Amino acid sequence: MIKLYGIPNCDTIKKARNWLKDNNIDYEFHNYKNQGVPEKELISWVKKLGWEIILNKRGTTWRKLDDKTKDSVTEESAIKIMLDNPSIIKRPVLVKNDLLLVGFKADEYSQLK
Repeated sequence: MIKLYGIPNCDTIKKARNWLKDNNIDYEFHNYKNQGVPEKELISWVKKLGWEIILNKRGTTWRKLDDKTKDSVTEESAIKIMLDNPSIIKRPVLVKNDLLLVGFKADEYSQLK
C-alpha cells in the first residue's frame, strides 16, 4: 500500500493526490497537522535520504527559526525540528515498500504504475 504524508491544503500535495487519483492508484493519506509525524518513519527517511533532503529550508517555517538554530543543524537536531514543526518537512513524502519519494514529480510517480 502507498502512504502519502503531508498537509491537505498544500498545493504540491494537491498535485500529487490528483495525479494518484487520475492514475487510479490507491493510497492512504497521513495528515501531519492532525496525526503528527511518526518518529520511526521520519528517522528511516532521514537515514535513507539524508536530513538535507527531508528538511525544507525554503519555506516560512524554516525562516521563522532563529539564526543560531539554523546555523547549527545536525541530523539529530533536524529530526527534532521536524518532529516539533511538521510543516518544515518537504512535501509530499510518498512511501511504497522500499520506494521513498520526496516532493512531487510526475515522472518519478510513474514508477508506481
